Amino acid sequence: MKTLHQKVRENTGLNPYVWIVFYILPFYFIFQSSSTPQVVLGVIMIIGFLICYVLSFTSRGWLIYVGTGIQIAISTTMSLLFGYIYFFLFLAFFIGNLKNKIAFVVFYIILLISTFGTIYFGFVTEHSRVLITQLPFVILSIIAVILLPVSTYDKNKEDALQGELDDAYKRISELVKLEERQRISRDLHDTLGQKLSLIGLKSDLAGKLISKNPDKARIEIKDVQKTARIALKEVREMVTQMRGTKLEDEVYRVAQILKAAEIEFGVEGNPKLLNTSLIAENVVSMCIKEAVNNVVKHSNASKCTLIIEQMNTELVVKVKDNGVGIGNSLQNMTGNGLQGMKERLEFVNGSLDITSDHGTTIIFKVPNVFKQKEEEV
Repeated sequence: MKTLHQKVRENTGLNPYVWIVFYILPFYFIFQSSSTPQVVLGVIMIIGFLICYVLSFTSRGWLIYVGTGIQIAISTTMSLLFGYIYFFLFLAFFIGNLKNKIAFVVFYIILLISTFGTIYFGFVTEHSRVLITQLPFVILSIIAVILLPVSTYDKNKEDALQGELDDAYKRISELVKLEERQRISRDLHDTLGQKLSLIGLKSDLAGKLISKNPDKARIEIKDVQKTARIALKEVREMVTQMRGTKLEDEVYRVAQILKAAEIEFGVEGNPKLLNTSLIAENVVSMCIKEAVNNVVKHSNASKCTLIIEQMNTELVVKVKDNGVGIGNSLQNMTGNGLQGMKERLEFVNGSLDITSDHGTTIIFKVPNVFKQKEEEV
């Protein structure tokens, strides 16, 4: 269970004791007053603001809004009585952390009205001299009150969306693993299960016939050997298929990822490759996965298209998006996994290229020489 200290630090991004340091300043303004009742009232308000501010980060439901209203009232009173406007900075940060959009808008408007109203009132009363001497800080505070809530709210919203996207990645990954396990289980049952059962039955039969009918027993043993060879061949074929990632399977997976990221996905061309070796197809599949991850994380795109062009001599695959673009240069190949994609493609004599026009297009090219050589033999 998280402590109060941990909750406040998690929400504010700062140690609570750092915030306490900023509470020293209002005492300077309070003790400038010659009225003892005002000094007492000011101390009570500072303590009340501190309590409400800290508790607001740990409260739930309507208590948050009640605490925020009390803080606005205290900030306004402090500004009117002592010319101290800097509590509004605390409120600006806190209001930006409100998760409810309606509550954020309402309190943001109230904050702006309170801030501008009390500052204007301060300039036309006896606090004008204090505010004028602090004019640069007053201007900076006004700018912060305007911008800080919006920037904090947008950042929190972006972090929340990124968290949901990461969770979606994990769920998709787990579903893919589960589906693969089930497929392997079915394949093992279909390939090995029946044949091992047959081998067991024929071995038992051969053991019974070896003394009664040796010729029949030898026939059964030959069937056992033949069945074992077939099972071994099928296992080798199954393992070979597991080692590689088929492009059509990868297309399905990236479609799920883009769907979770709310990015429109389209495919042009046939993902079932005819003249490409398994190793080249596996490399292209891994590169597509990396490119799509970059689209989701960095492009801010709303649409992604996979273009597959199968030619006699080479396979050309393009991952195209309508996002912000990353330029036409490959000089900075260390970022976004581009270097890894380039090295994988070079392993199969392939190449990587990038174009940027109203988005980014990453182009993979791999030759079909492996498959052609096999066919020529």
